[in-house]
Amino acid sequence: MVLRSQCEPTSLGPQVSVRRVCLAPAWAAALALWPGPSRIGQDPDASTARSLGRPDAPVTVFELGDFQCPACRQFTLTTFPTIKEEYVRTGKVRWVFVNFPLTSLHPNAVQAAEVAMCAARQRRFWEMHDALYQRQPTWAGQADPGPYLLAVADTLGLDRTALAACLAARATRPAIQRDADQAARIGARATPTFLIDHGFLEGAAGAEDFRRILDSVYRAKTRTPR
Repeated sequence: MVLRSQCEPTSLGPQVSVRRVCLAPAWAAALALWPGPSRIGQDPDASTARSLGRPDAPVTVFELGDFQCPACRQFTLTTFPTIKEEYVRTGKVRWVFVNFPLTSLHPNAVQAAEVAMCAARQRRFWEMHDALYQRQPTWAGQADPGPYLLAVADTLGLDRTALAACLAARATRPAIQRDADQAARIGARATPTFLIDHGFLEGAAGAEDFRRILDSVYRAKTRTPR
């Protein structure tokens, strides 16, 4: 399977495609293993640390992302704020981030994901998520972005000792690999990819694309039976 970073910014604008997939048992089983409501004693890597919105929201969106992917950055900086305001904060959508680093294209993606996942252990995943994308042009091309990523964490006020220990132990690498394996298993092939209801939305779709899809799914999920 060829993996690609979908809709790298070009003069033609983003390419967006929607694929419908059957809710096969393997697909459903993979989703069941991804982050859900936290339980007592559960590792925050696999809990609400990587999700936004009401756990019981009618619609759940899984974002399969790569921190070094330019198209993922484009989506995060331009479209995601609107989605959070209109759908997540209003209780309509629960948003879950799933790591899908395309290492053949982005050699620093896993290292960035480890920093974000270690930040999740301090309940600071989303702050680090935003910072990684905002500063992606600076660290993405570095031969060793580790020191710079730690400096970014410092600006957010994270516990540096705990973060450094987490990174040194590669404590979150298994969770990142599980994410990537499950994403590949259900047929994901590009970043960013969004799993919404029974379909994939591939590419850095704009707010209008998301409004059309999310409104439709929300209406279907909340329709009162006659």
